[in-house]
Amino acid sequence: MKNEINKIAILGSGVMGSRIACHFANIGVQVLLLDIVPREVSKAEKAKGLTLESPAVRNRIVNDSLQAAIRSKPSPLYRKEFANAIATGNFDDHMKDIEGCDWILEAVIENPDIKRKIFDQVEKHRRPGTIVTSNTSGIPIQMMAEGRSDDFQAHFCGTHFFNPPRYLRLLELIPAEKTSEELLGFLTHYGDLMLGKTVVRCKDTPAFIANRVGIYGIMDLFHSMEKLGLGVEDVDKLAGTVMGRPKSAVFRTCDVVGLDTIVHVSRFLYDKCPDDSERNTFQIPPFIEKMVENNWLGDKTGQGFYKKIKGSDGKSEILALDLKSFEYKPRGKTRFKALEAAKQEDDLRKRLRILASADDEAGAFYRQSFYNLFHYVSHRLPEISDQLFPVDLALRAGFGWELGPFELWDALGVSETADKMEKAGKKPAPWVLNMISAGKDTFWKHKDGARAYFDTSAGDHKAVPGQGDLIFLDTRRESTVWKNSGADLVDLGDGILNVEFHTKMNTIGGEVVEALNKAMDIAEKDFRGLVVANEGQNFSAGANLAMIFMFAVEQEFDEIDLAVRTFQQLNMRIRCCGVPVIVAPHGMSLGGGCEMSLHADQVQAAAETYTGLVEFGVGLIPGGGGTKEFVVRFSDELQPGDIELNTLRNRFLTIGQAQVSTSAKEAFDLGVFRKGIDEVTVNRDRLILDAKRAAINMAEEGYVSPKPRKDIRVLGKSGLGMIHAGANAMLAGHYISPHDKLISEKLGFVMCGGDLSAPTEVSEQYLLDLEREAFLSLCGEKKTLERIQAILTTGKPLRN
Repeated sequence: MKNEINKIAILGSGVMGSRIACHFANIGVQVLLLDIVPREVSKAEKAKGLTLESPAVRNRIVNDSLQAAIRSKPSPLYRKEFANAIATGNFDDHMKDIEGCDWILEAVIENPDIKRKIFDQVEKHRRPGTIVTSNTSGIPIQMMAEGRSDDFQAHFCGTHFFNPPRYLRLLELIPAEKTSEELLGFLTHYGDLMLGKTVVRCKDTPAFIANRVGIYGIMDLFHSMEKLGLGVEDVDKLAGTVMGRPKSAVFRTCDVVGLDTIVHVSRFLYDKCPDDSERNTFQIPPFIEKMVENNWLGDKTGQGFYKKIKGSDGKSEILALDLKSFEYKPRGKTRFKALEAAKQEDDLRKRLRILASADDEAGAFYRQSFYNLFHYVSHRLPEISDQLFPVDLALRAGFGWELGPFELWDALGVSETADKMEKAGKKPAPWVLNMISAGKDTFWKHKDGARAYFDTSAGDHKAVPGQGDLIFLDTRRESTVWKNSGADLVDLGDGILNVEFHTKMNTIGGEVVEALNKAMDIAEKDFRGLVVANEGQNFSAGANLAMIFMFAVEQEFDEIDLAVRTFQQLNMRIRCCGVPVIVAPHGMSLGGGCEMSLHADQVQAAAETYTGLVEFGVGLIPGGGGTKEFVVRFSDELQPGDIELNTLRNRFLTIGQAQVSTSAKEAFDLGVFRKGIDEVTVNRDRLILDAKRAAINMAEEGYVSPKPRKDIRVLGKSGLGMIHAGANAMLAGHYISPHDKLISEKLGFVMCGGDLSAPTEVSEQYLLDLEREAFLSLCGEKKTLERIQAILTTGKPLRN
């Protein structure tokens, strides 16, 4: 078995094929993307004198599909340039080229006859030992393997990616009868380490695991919402982030996926699962049939459960479908007592208990949804999986649930909920009742620093296979060294200490600053390295803006000066700490979170890290050393012969335009991460482990802490002239407001080292003092306070 993939052939360039191609390009694999030859020449091609023999015509379908994928939002690529790794062609002319590929992945339409013909061609051209997989979402894998050569069958299985493959982390592996265990082991390892996937091995059952359970959940809501008297907006309000599900909840998700897709999978499951006790749930309710008949399929047809229109004032408005009148109506305010009570609780598990115990219609919705789901998954074992852990992993990674079904059941209390389910006519499967009778009261527990699931065959908890070396902070609470209300310091072992934030949105306030300083005190005395990482949805949304706003309104500028000075000193201490400091951002890492990364010895970032200095958007400049650090990097990256003003301009615009990377790879382009120093982890589950290893490596190489710099080149008035001229031109052209011009000039003053008469070298502290003075002066501006207030109240920036 090959232990690396240098080139992959992807057969089929539809929505999935083209996006899977992009994700392999993201990790540096060369891709050959093929599709069919068009049957006829288009009008545009005919006008150019092209024929069916012209390469541009023969590759039109694959090229158009790839370009549509590249243009789509959110982008399937970490960087647009990564598309250069994808070569395109067609089945007729280029199928022979798959001979040079290490992996052949079929992603054509879900039609067994078409797939069979494709595999006939694959058999003719593949080298023995080449991996062959199908991206089917439901066609039996064994059926596709039958009749093939022994070598083909040994190297063949299903690889079900979820759309969009860059963002949804699930990869379901489905073996056929003769699939080699070696192949499955390799793909499990490769999917985890290289593709960043949660790899779940599935049985060859209809729709496998995630879609079987996820579509059941959606269809169950379709059937039950009318009985509960709930509308589209009601359900989306109840079934979104408040219960640990994606913001798109149910109906917005259906619009994105396409109602026709939901209906197709549901009908497939109804036909193929005659023995499923809940089979009737997969029947299509009348209102869905009517929507399909009207071609109201969601985003692809311009309307579904929601419809976007432009009002008479030219502004966009989103209407929601009233399922009683079948008319689109303006979205209203949805209020439930349960939500009012739950929104005060940040802990998801505690919040779920509040929701499930509420005595209003929302509480009834949650109880019915939860009981039906728990009943369904408990009775699907061992049909779809021998153990419960693949079910939870699949729903988390494939549908974006924060808690899988069995984790959710744990949160509500297994025994107590089982009793309530039985009274509601939804008795759990016998194995659950046996588990409870044996005194086992949870499906999941922490055991020896690892996550352990209840093994139904052993009757006890076992560690999840393949996760032995991963670090999950929630399993290491007994290793907490120190904590306060905003952060925990956790011993990761091997002489490495971790700082974990757990404030709201992981914002940086006094408690986080205290914890970081305490961590460095302890680490310098008793450890050899420090990691800053957490397991929240985002690394950090930045500094506590509410606190800054309160001080500014009350004109407590001494308090603001102290807060900014303290944060600057913290980041400089991170820079000069006596042990290596590794910052491991993921998700949003904005403002102060970004500034912390800028001062680390090394950043170990998750691939999905969206980072940048965004303070300009609220009328400020980066005040925690971020502006200073961009000047340091401007000075360091200057090469003989460089035009200094151009380099300064690029650094200035990154802050002045509040640019945020759309991936960790793009953060290198913005100059936030450093090439040759900072690293990227594709699988988020491996992030803390990789950061720990980086700290160990740095310590073992003989770490020497850096000293504050005094050799930073700044341009003085020559740089200021360029910035002022640019700001004046932008204002004259009505591209920026007078307040934007003021912020630009303040930012430029700091980045040029003040109005020095000539380029010179200055210290970091000199720049920090300028930065802090500019930040304080902008806090006194009325327009700045209006911008901060808009962000705090609406979450949206204000242009003034």
